[in-house]
Parts: sequence; C-alpha cells; structure tokens
Amino acid sequence: MIKKIIVLLAGMLVTVAVYAAGAQLRADHPDSYTVRRGDTLWDISAKFLSKPWLWPEIWQANPQVRNPHLIYPGDVLNLSFINGPRLRLQPQVHPEGDAVTAIPLSELKMFLKDMRVMDSNAVRSAPYVVGLEEARLRGAVGQNIYVRGLQGAPGQRWAIVRPSHVFRGFEQQDPNDAENDIAAHDLDSNAAMVNAPWSENSRNDGHYGKGDDLGVEVSVIGTAETLRMGDPSTLLLLNSTQEIRSGDRIMPVDDSPYDAFYYPHAPKAVPANAHVNGFADAMDAAGSRQVVMLSIGAKDGVDNGQTFTIYEPGETIHDDVASNSWRRGVGKTVTLPDEYVGHVMVFRTFDRVSYGLIMDGLRPVHIGGRLRMPE
Repeated sequence: MIKKIIVLLAGMLVTVAVYAAGAQLRADHPDSYTVRRGDTLWDISAKFLSKPWLWPEIWQANPQVRNPHLIYPGDVLNLSFINGPRLRLQPQVHPEGDAVTAIPLSELKMFLKDMRVMDSNAVRSAPYVVGLEEARLRGAVGQNIYVRGLQGAPGQRWAIVRPSHVFRGFEQQDPNDAENDIAAHDLDSNAAMVNAPWSENSRNDGHYGKGDDLGVEVSVIGTAETLRMGDPSTLLLLNSTQEIRSGDRIMPVDDSPYDAFYYPHAPKAVPANAHVNGFADAMDAAGSRQVVMLSIGAKDGVDNGQTFTIYEPGETIHDDVASNSWRRGVGKTVTLPDEYVGHVMVFRTFDRVSYGLIMDGLRPVHIGGRLRMPE
C-alpha cells in the first residue's frame, strides 16, 4: 500500500523565512537527499538546519503536517529555490519497513526497559538469590535458582536485577549552591550485592562513600518463574543476559510502556550545576549515540526530549608570563574557557537523575561536562 506522506521537513522549509532567526538553513545543505535505513529525524534535520533540535517548533507551525514521523527509507527530499525555499517529496512504496524516528529506539531498548533507578533501601531489602541448582556458582537458563524473602504465587514471573551505580547528593538543601552536586558512583559488581552499604569502586573525586544516598541504578539481567513457594522459594531461570549469581535481587517485571516518539526541545531553564555525572555504556569517555547519566531529573523540571549543549570545563593552567617563571605550583594560574563538546537529548527521567543520548559532538564527553541551553 502506498502511504501518502506529508513530511515534517516540507513544513520546515516552506516556513523557514518565518523562523529564520531560530531554525536557519545550513549554508551547505544538499539539493536532495534520499532517506536511508538507520537515519533519524535528528540526522536528516542536521543536513538542512543549523539547529536540528528546532524541527518540532517549525512542524507545530504547520498544521498540514499530520505526523512528523511518517518518513520512510527510500523517500527523496528535493530542495529548490524558486521564489523562496521549497521542498518536494517523492514518496516510495513502503510494503514494509519502519518509519524514521527521532532517535534510534532499537539501540536504547535496554535503557528504556531494562534499566531502573530505585530507592536504595528497596533494592537492599528486595528478595535475593541465595543459591543455585547443584550448588553451582553461576546460573544458566533452564536451571533452578533459590530465592529468600519472596512473596507471591507459583507461576508468577520476576525480573532478576543487579545494581550498577549509586547516586550521591551533596549540598542538596540549596539547589543554587555552587557546591550542589549529584555524583554517580559505579559499583563493584563482585561485592555490590552482598556488601552493605554498597561497595563502590575507588575514584579520586573526594566523594566516594560520602553524601546522601539518592538512589541506585539496577539493570535487569534475566527473568524467572516461581515453581514453589517457601523459604527459600524455587524459581526456574527463563532467560538471562549474564550469569546469575548469589546476591542478585528479585523485582516485579516492569511492563509499563515507554515513549515511542521524542520531540527535541530546549528547556525553559538549565538547573544550577547540571552536568554529566556518569556513563551507562562507556568507561572513560562517551561519543555520539552513546548514553550518559545527567545530574538532573523530573524534580528539576526535566522531561523527555529536552536538549542541552555539553561544554567541557576549562582547564586551570599555569601562567608562565604573569608568573615570570616556568615553575609549576608557583605564581599565577588562569582558567581556560569552557569548550563546546556536543548535544545531549533526555530520553528517560527519574526523580533526581536522567538518561540522555549524545546526539552529535566534536569531541568525547567526559564526566563533569556542563549542561547549557542548546545554542
């Protein structure tokens, strides 16, 4: 069936004169573009607009655009400049295939469904794996696992989770305090499940083991079904992404839906000291299309789609000339300006923290990267 497509980008370019101050056409925009599998609306917008996160504003000004996500691989976007900017769409037959989305949902599924930030006490007190079939050290699919503290009934399914980060807050009484901070500390996976408080990996930031415990991130690593209730209860391991071991926690399966569409937009304001405070899928630095943790959440007014610019804090260096010396540690220093890194868009929020996807960038993103308005 041929789908009649009225595309977001048509509205973008027809009204570009009205929104010239905001969503400006790039000087090097192509004359035409064929939509490819794997594209996102951000990618396509970036080929035409200098500020790709502004496409929803232009779409909203064009009521003829019924659905901005109905653009498919194979569609050709032709640009011309006769009596002003015009765009003509050549839609193709789409017997199958997915419409282009704002961000790559397939790559974020684990962060939308398999990651949660929960109250630390709730995780510590949750039912836990105490042993495995035949006294094995690790559990595999099809084996029995034994769980203490479980309340339920035979046939009930459960998620098996493992903590990965703990979030600590400092100077939280005054959100405008310059020392206000929320740090994400990664947990020692070999001991985090049995040590109380959490066993945190060492990093020289002066915060480890200190501050207010604001919650813990857990990742779903498997599911199991109750075979027999008792203390311990017997569960059958149905699937897993990692080997199950003693100390893993048992949680209810989360079947709540998540957003399928995201509309990039600038926040009304950037909370004080908003910054990148952890990595979800990286070690020392993150790049485009990787997930980072942000030190702001729903209680700060953050919602899905909010887009920020990331700046790397300027380094403090020795001023040889002002100090009249090359000796470090003696004389005067100067702090260099913050450097632009890239853009990050929020795709999942919790009370105090959020997950964001790095949309583009010129350099790697590091922990401590500062968030600003997307300009």
